[in-house]
Amino acid sequence: MNVIVSNEQQGALANLDVDIIKNISGQYSANEIVEMFKNFFYSKMILDVTALKGYTEVKTYEELKSGLDVEKIIFYLPDGSSLCTSSFLAQLIQIGIYNFTTNIEGIKYLIKKPNTIKDVEHILKLGMAQDQPIPGGTRESSGIPHANESVSMQAMLSNEATIIGIKNITEHAGATTFIYMLKNELVNTYGKEGVVALELDKNDFQLFNDKSMLSLKNTQLKQALSQLRNVKVILIDLNGMTDDSFCKEVLYLIEPSTIKLNKLIRRNRDILGQLKNKKVVLNKSLLQNNDVADFESEANLKVYYNMPPLDERKRNGIMNDLLVKLGLLNSGGTNENQGRIFGLFRR
Repeated sequence: MNVIVSNEQQGALANLDVDIIKNISGQYSANEIVEMFKNFFYSKMILDVTALKGYTEVKTYEELKSGLDVEKIIFYLPDGSSLCTSSFLAQLIQIGIYNFTTNIEGIKYLIKKPNTIKDVEHILKLGMAQDQPIPGGTRESSGIPHANESVSMQAMLSNEATIIGIKNITEHAGATTFIYMLKNELVNTYGKEGVVALELDKNDFQLFNDKSMLSLKNTQLKQALSQLRNVKVILIDLNGMTDDSFCKEVLYLIEPSTIKLNKLIRRNRDILGQLKNKKVVLNKSLLQNNDVADFESEANLKVYYNMPPLDERKRNGIMNDLLVKLGLLNSGGTNENQGRIFGLFRR
């Protein structure tokens, strides 16, 4: 049986479908948590870290570790907070805390399969590298530009990688998971060393525990691309970026639900017109072929691809159809996993 300690994220944890023996809410010091649970038997503790006083300080987690077995604790971090950075997570890893996530699916996964040091060592290395001085001088002298420095992307590449940008158009259209699934299909052709995914000024990728998915600062992009000499395909989450000139192709994701589309139009009435002649992908789409045709007619917009909701934990052969269309896979290759059941969603 499991216990939940929650505070600001109590609402989200209410949707966690696991056996619970004890559930408390509020904010407590690390020592108070230790006293409450040091003699209490439980399988896992799901700890909303906002329930900890001083949860942004590493010493708070050290105090918790001194009294409880942190291997039995799943640390539920606020998505997008200062905790979700490689430097902070590296400090947690150094004191023996490996099980952290920002979503309910991550909690369910860690209950069944807790992380080991091998699962998080890439985060540790990235965090430690960012904290170390650049050999031979300051960070500025390393060639990484200042945050306010204008970066021209046109001629930054010294390799021949194909760069594919992915950008959400409707809110939460799924770029992060979409990139993860694309990468998983591509590695079957190009190998693990041949495909890299990048996100900028975010830390969502780190929680996939995948060494080929990197979270960088915007100012590190130029140097990172110049160093990826042996990579064949680079997938980049473009959310928050205005310059996509360095990409060979850009996919614009739209989730075609009524509420998402209405929100989009209210925010920018001209947005669909701006997407003309762009590669628009309907993601997490339940539309069938005739529905897509109606959408195109009403929006006066051509749909490049119609992608149904998919399970990111499984192989999804339908992703291969999109990759063939992009020229990243050979249509005559081995696509046995595609399955004709997905023909309903093909254009």
